[in-house]
Amino acid sequence: MADTVKILVLGDGMVAPPCVEYLSRNPKNEITVGIRSGKGLAAQYPRTKSIALDVSNSADLEAQVAAHNLVISLIPYAHHADVIKAAIKSKANVVTTSYVSPAMRALEDEVKKAGIVVLNEVGVDPGVDHLYAIKTIDEVHAKGGKIKEFYSYCGGLPAPECANNPLGFKFSWSPKGAILSQRNSASFLKDGKQVDIPSTELMSTAKPYHVMDGYSFVAYPNRDSVPFRDFYGIPEADTVVRGSLRYKGNPEFVQALAGLGWVTPEKKEWLKEGITWGEIQQKLIGASGPDKKTLVNRIKEVYKFPSEEEADRIISGMDEFGLFSDTPATIKDSNIFDTLCYQLAQLLNFKPGERDLVMLQHKFVVEWRDGKKDTLTSTLELLGDPNGFSAMALSVGATCGVATQLLLDGHPAFTKPGIHAPYTREMCDPIREGVAKEGVVLVEKVL
Repeated sequence: MADTVKILVLGDGMVAPPCVEYLSRNPKNEITVGIRSGKGLAAQYPRTKSIALDVSNSADLEAQVAAHNLVISLIPYAHHADVIKAAIKSKANVVTTSYVSPAMRALEDEVKKAGIVVLNEVGVDPGVDHLYAIKTIDEVHAKGGKIKEFYSYCGGLPAPECANNPLGFKFSWSPKGAILSQRNSASFLKDGKQVDIPSTELMSTAKPYHVMDGYSFVAYPNRDSVPFRDFYGIPEADTVVRGSLRYKGNPEFVQALAGLGWVTPEKKEWLKEGITWGEIQQKLIGASGPDKKTLVNRIKEVYKFPSEEEADRIISGMDEFGLFSDTPATIKDSNIFDTLCYQLAQLLNFKPGERDLVMLQHKFVVEWRDGKKDTLTSTLELLGDPNGFSAMALSVGATCGVATQLLLDGHPAFTKPGIHAPYTREMCDPIREGVAKEGVVLVEKVL
């Protein structure tokens, strides 16, 4: 076909399949999935092949990017700047589902000079959240109203019936990414003032948050919400909070793991094959022995639990995860955190027949011209299909696929060179309409 479009997808993780499936529907698209192992999604979808590609090898990365019209980067965000640099050289467009990082923003002038589009934040959070925030904000402004308060919370979780473990969590995306997201510092606006929370205290700010009946969520702020007053065009808002949802009991568990040394990324000389889980915990807290009783007594000395009941719940959970056992640990990258993530990924994966849940809700407190106030909500309750795509994969992958196809089709909102995220109605509306056809729809209500 003369006008074939060559697409390079970097990474074949949990969210890649719906993206590749969506793009493979267009007969013009030829898709190459680049992953370390070289074995991937090729057999499942038409005009799709897999190749072995290590993105840390810049010569290989540049050669592959140069052979394609567009690159979708679904690898960890730390690599995006390198992908964009390669794309600048060969004038290929780029799509990511990640927030725009300072390292990416620093390349904006070169991106514009190369005449390419780098489209970001087209996943679920960030992504689908923007599509409906911008929609409601524009509609309120058009009617002369003001957004006085804006709250947005999202969680990628197991469905309630599958949240049957001490962490109340299973991994529908990278275990490391999921836990690290609970170790960020956070900033938000509350009643006109900026509130800053250090990463060490984030989990202790989690509070019960009602989204809809049938769920027992807690919520905490996520990253920096402050710029979203400008991004979303709501200078009138006194309160702007974007955050995450977890099930009750999860933040305290993550806080305890961190407090007991399990979330340490530094390499440890003593962390070698053959060491047992009990011996690791012994080293981390300076216990006199690796047996469970000694470890538990020492844990209660060194870590301040919210209550005796919580201490018992969390310690028994750690025991269930094998963290006091005399079983040798599988060491990953010579550091505790990667070793723990590997263990949790083995224990907390979705079993056949289990479903995940993506829950996303915006809450807008609106003041109308006559002084009347309303609270509007937009809510996504998306459950995964045990025989198909997970909710996380569909909401991230389909959004990325839809946005990519709009860019490839030359839709007017996606042609201006630069580094972009969907913060305008012109960009958001077509993505939202496309994603709705894939089954990702928020229900809008006036409370």
